Amino acid sequence: MHSMIPLLLAAVLLIAPPAQAAADAVSAAAGLPLARAASMAWAPDATLIYVENDEALEPDGTSSRWGYLFASKSLDALRVYSIERGEIEIAEDLSLRFPAPPLPEDWIDSQAAVRAAEVHSGAAFRQESGARLRTACLLRGALRADQPDPAHWLVVYEASGAPGLFLLVDARRGEVTRTWRG
Repeated sequence: MHSMIPLLLAAVLLIAPPAQAAADAVSAAAGLPLARAASMAWAPDATLIYVENDEALEPDGTSSRWGYLFASKSLDALRVYSIERGEIEIAEDLSLRFPAPPLPEDWIDSQAAVRAAEVHSGAAFRQESGARLRTACLLRGALRADQPDPAHWLVVYEASGAPGLFLLVDARRGEVTRTWRG
């Protein structure tokens, strides 16, 4: 039996998916201090208006890379920073218009938002349809652009051959405020 252990271990290592992606995964808040510091060097009036996972979203609401979009009124410009492993991987100006109000300072992190989505209906949807988490993005104006509402996390589940599940999670209270399929 002891001679089988190396063979079983080798088989597990060949079959098991690499754990590196999950090991590098962090919550959305982890990269914010670096992104905010870089944005202040770009424009002292820069405000955070959007956050989204830039790589695969792990089941616990973490990702190996997060994107942070900042707006500057004085420059009339947008700049995005993509943070991975504590380093800025991308820093570039965007030429598009994205008239979004600034995000509040006190928002729940991506892990809490995904937990709320899972408890509400995400876990059941994953079990029924084989869906996976696709996106978690933090924004304002998700319900009505003409009346900016409180900040929300949009948590998206993707299912093969079935409409996805979208959940809006209030970014201060951590409560699901709206769901839809599409």
